[in-house]
Amino acid sequence: MSLFKQLLLAICLFLVVAFSGSFVVSLESSRSQYVNQLRSHAQDAATALALSLTPNIDDPAMVELMVSSIFDSGYYSSIKVIDLSSNAVLVERHAEPDSGGVPGWFIRMIGLEAAGGDAIVSRGWQQAARVEVISHPMFALGKLWQSTLGSLGWLLLCGAASAVLGALLLRRQLRPLDYMVAQSHAIARREFLSLPELPRTPELRRVVQAMNQMVEKLKALFHEQAERSEKLRVESYQDSLTGLANRRYFEMQLTARVSNLEEARAGYLLLLRVRDLAGLNARLGGQRTDQLLQAVGQQLRRTCANFPETTNLITRSRGGEFAVLAPGMVHEEAVQLAQALEVTLQSLHETGASDISPVACIGMAPFSPGDAPAALLKLADEALARAESQPEPGWVCLEQGIAAQAADSHHQWHTRLDQALTKGQFQLFFQPVVESAEPQRVLHYKVISRLQDEHGVALAAGRFLPWLERFGWSTRLDLLMLEHVLKHLGSHGESLALNLSAATLADARSLQRVYELLGQHRALGPRLTLEIGEEQLPDQAVLEQLTRHLRELGFNLALQRFGGRFSMIGNLAHLGLAYLKIDGSYIRNIDHEQHKRLFIEAIQRAAHSIDLPLIAERVETEGELKVLREMGVQGIQGQLVGEPAPWR
Repeated sequence: MSLFKQLLLAICLFLVVAFSGSFVVSLESSRSQYVNQLRSHAQDAATALALSLTPNIDDPAMVELMVSSIFDSGYYSSIKVIDLSSNAVLVERHAEPDSGGVPGWFIRMIGLEAAGGDAIVSRGWQQAARVEVISHPMFALGKLWQSTLGSLGWLLLCGAASAVLGALLLRRQLRPLDYMVAQSHAIARREFLSLPELPRTPELRRVVQAMNQMVEKLKALFHEQAERSEKLRVESYQDSLTGLANRRYFEMQLTARVSNLEEARAGYLLLLRVRDLAGLNARLGGQRTDQLLQAVGQQLRRTCANFPETTNLITRSRGGEFAVLAPGMVHEEAVQLAQALEVTLQSLHETGASDISPVACIGMAPFSPGDAPAALLKLADEALARAESQPEPGWVCLEQGIAAQAADSHHQWHTRLDQALTKGQFQLFFQPVVESAEPQRVLHYKVISRLQDEHGVALAAGRFLPWLERFGWSTRLDLLMLEHVLKHLGSHGESLALNLSAATLADARSLQRVYELLGQHRALGPRLTLEIGEEQLPDQAVLEQLTRHLRELGFNLALQRFGGRFSMIGNLAHLGLAYLKIDGSYIRNIDHEQHKRLFIEAIQRAAHSIDLPLIAERVETEGELKVLREMGVQGIQGQLVGEPAPWR
């Protein structure tokens, strides 16, 4: 029984005990008073009747008349006139008054006895007769019964008022306890909540203060771990001069985004080299040369911001060399990017940042999923060398064989994808996500979309997703996949995970449709987790609203491809995420590259402090699995445990 009910019941029991005690005391006092009143009443009636009978004692008719008049005018059980000389009853009246609505059980419980009185009738100087009068207690019992009903009614009224007022008061006083329960549940969901307004009750104030202190301590520990991990990430993967990613991070992303047949998208690699860096350093000095490199990095950021595909993929590989990896970019867009960079870098010469015109040369090379990173770099280096050797250095693009995207017709893709979305021709493929300690135990299945080409071959998502994004149809695919997944969940008891695109999160109408579909299948909530890519995260307020709405519907939210924006993990702590999936670029060769292991250990410590499970993506070797298992990473996903395949 809850504390609220116990206190409310205690109040009611106290009122009952108080009423019972008050009633017993009042009853005993009233009983004694009524007995005295009955005795006095009987004695007064006997005395008055005896005085009235003294002159008429020898007249039987008058005696009977006087006795009857006295008997009929009061509450008497009996009146007798007894001759003292012969003890004969001269006149007697006897009756049993009506109970007057008083219950028999109440009469028996009170046990109020009748009281009597007597008086002597004289004949001159002689005692002629004796009058005996017995008063009936029914009148007193009626008064006691009315008094009891009044007390009971007052008790019920006071009890109802006390229950209502007590409930309101207790609910208000115990509200901090409810909030403390919410705090505990929030901690279990990896959220940190503090009660801003302390209760006035001293005992509850101390408890709430202690709870708030514990929450703040946990929050501080988590932020300390997050800051330490972010510092390690910056030291390992960020260039200290320009703030761009360094060579190590570039190689990780190049391998992850080019060689992965499953998720890789065709695109372009752009290499930019500042001309005659050694000469600039000798002529301008180290400080001005560093300023030039920083200016080049800023221009790269500013120009690439117009091409979303290049976000977070701008790096300074070495010295005066910069690289831009643009997955999903087609040839026309790559040319536009190179021309825009050529114009913006020319502004550095005009402002006097360099005495060389042009400041830098650009080489570009296309890539397709499955290409060898070394071959791609070699081709891009060759393009860069040709750009430098031209009479007027600028940019050069070299095609390796037939670029996949160059051969793709815009019109053909538009027609094919529109037809596939309209007819629901996308297929569901499933990749298992298992426990690292027990690979036989499946945590859930990741749902991946496939599209059959004209030869019946299932195309990987990396082939058609860039086109869907260009056509603005990502939301159509998300809704179609969600409908298929909800229908598919009804045929088995396994758990699934489905990705939502940034376009769906940004479109209020599409997001509302997602809520409607989920609301129609609330029973499936524990078995479906919606995932968002780290690079697709919306604003914090939108993300908090999304998680709150999904939690109300009974569904969970998770984050995939995590690692590049580790500084935001502090904001993710309030969301109650189901898990984090670590980007596969940090997992590849982790058993041989110590810097990756240190970074994942830092993530693991931060996530463990808020009890947030970690899942490693793209695990391909037993060595990687062994390291992840030692570090305490809960789950793994990748070729080692299973390729995406249709449901079996």
